[in-house]
Amino acid sequence: MSTVEQTEARVAELGPVFQEARTQIARILVGQAAMVDSLLLGMLADGHVLLEGAPGLAKTTAVKALASTLHLAFSRIQFTPDLLPADLVGTQIYEPKTGEFRTRQGPVFANVVLADEINRAPAKVQAALLEAMQERQVTLGDRTYPLPTPFLVLATQNPIEQEGTYPLPEAQTDRFMLKLSVDYPSRDEELEIVARAATPVPRLTPVASPEQILAAQEVVRGIRITDPLMAYIVDIVRATRDPGRLDAQLQGTVEYGASPRASISIAAAARARAFLDGRGYAVPEDVKSVGPDVLRHRVLPTYEAEADGTTSDDIVARILDVVKMP
Repeated sequence: MSTVEQTEARVAELGPVFQEARTQIARILVGQAAMVDSLLLGMLADGHVLLEGAPGLAKTTAVKALASTLHLAFSRIQFTPDLLPADLVGTQIYEPKTGEFRTRQGPVFANVVLADEINRAPAKVQAALLEAMQERQVTLGDRTYPLPTPFLVLATQNPIEQEGTYPLPEAQTDRFMLKLSVDYPSRDEELEIVARAATPVPRLTPVASPEQILAAQEVVRGIRITDPLMAYIVDIVRATRDPGRLDAQLQGTVEYGASPRASISIAAAARARAFLDGRGYAVPEDVKSVGPDVLRHRVLPTYEAEADGTTSDDIVARILDVVKMP
């Protein structure tokens, strides 16, 4: 049996768990199938996810449903301007009786951490979360504590134009593997949402265990990406840095493009996409599918491009159209 066949056997074994997770989440979430799939991609690829959309679009509901369905320890942190780093990571408390410090761990010590309205918090809190996201650990005093596994930060933010919101630092934005743009539901979906609002919220049945999720992540890392497909990923990311060389229409539209971390993220997300589709190997369509979510927050349009109404999504879509597929 080849390596791909072995991987596909493991995919066939573990894949139904995540298909059932989709079904469970759909019991309380109307529509937003693309958002749910992307949340599962983030979990399978072991990468953090940023969700941006107007208030009331079920971003928080989707994250809570994901944690409940996958039977993971869940923690929600409401980010506000007066939040302190200790409110996130914890602190050391002095015990007068013993003369020693006792560590009180913060809400970041969970499998799924929902950072709600992340772009309302001050810079010191963002820095504390950055260490947790990147290093999967927290430093309290002179000790370092590893975070639980699996560990996933799912952050929501309202559009930057909303009052009282601030742009995330570029270094932290880049730590999110995916940025999802959550749109309004269709008319039929909104009718169903209103109808369901009058009925009790169903209890979700956990369909997985942390051990199964860690096993699935290991399988995803073993999904095959051929050399031509890897070259295709790198060509896409390099094109974001100087798209004018690829297409004259994109000349002068990008202030700065994506880093090699974007190439790593596209490859990881493409593997996760292949897993959800029941394959032990990735194909170019997987790359094109995950490309917009991986790149939209890593491509900064120039002032002139923004003045013309060109967004990062427009630039990424054009690059994905123009770069030759293997």
